[in-house]
Amino acid sequence: MIKLRLKRFGKKREASYRIVAINSDARRDGRPLEELGFYNPRTDETRLDVPGIVRRLQQGAQPTKTVKHILEKANVFEQLKAQA
Repeated sequence: MIKLRLKRFGKKREASYRIVAINSDARRDGRPLEELGFYNPRTDETRLDVPGIVRRLQQGAQPTKTVKHILEKANVFEQLKAQA
């Protein structure tokens, strides 16, 4: 199963995350299938590849709780419903 989840990078105590599409049994920082966005929890900055995320969701990818919350804040699910 393909998951949309966070991949950690950055220095100690200054973590940032990439939103990636990855196989569900792969390790957290393993090689992703595709990088779909960026999230910085310290500044609450997000950059999303919305068409890529919508495409992955249509293919059946499942977001984790945190990624789902980020996507809800960015109104990605409304765009998914509009294309359906």
